[in-house]
Amino acid sequence: MKNTLKSAMLLVLAITFASFATLKTQKVDVKASQITWTGHKVTGQHDGTLTLKDGTLEFNDKQLVGGEFTMDMTSINTTDLEGKSKAKLDGHLKSDDFFGTEKYPTATLKFTEVKGQGTDYTVTGDLTVKGITKPITFNMTVAEGSAKAAFKIDRTKYGIRYGSASFFDDLQDKAIYNEFDVNVSLKF
Repeated sequence: MKNTLKSAMLLVLAITFASFATLKTQKVDVKASQITWTGHKVTGQHDGTLTLKDGTLEFNDKQLVGGEFTMDMTSINTTDLEGKSKAKLDGHLKSDDFFGTEKYPTATLKFTEVKGQGTDYTVTGDLTVKGITKPITFNMTVAEGSAKAAFKIDRTKYGIRYGSASFFDDLQDKAIYNEFDVNVSLKF
């Protein structure tokens, strides 16, 4: 009887504490948020931006527990070039050689696991680019009303092989590295 009463009391306490934990979804301010990228090649690099179409971060009280984002791949923009060179590279990045934005106008990221607490987290999620979904893990810092992350994406995992020395011989100084850098600054 004593054990049953103790178990019932623990259950009541657990339910009471669970009711105080609040799950809250924060909509990301896409206009105030920024995604930048850097693609590297043997002879240098190119920099640019990408627009976030929508996004949410999910919190249990103040602890990050989830997130979901959609990137507008048609917005891919080169920032280190001007004029015809810029237009040519932007067009090529939108073509089937790279992101195929006519067929795949968006990319998505959905968090599957979040570890950490306070301001520092390790996030694992499913990244979908060109209809191909692969897991990705990165560190994220969350402070009052903002979140930041920096990570690398291996484009070849998403069928983007153009200029990759891993798939084509004799590219020499025209080779493009498989990984590109992504920096994300979110406001919510």
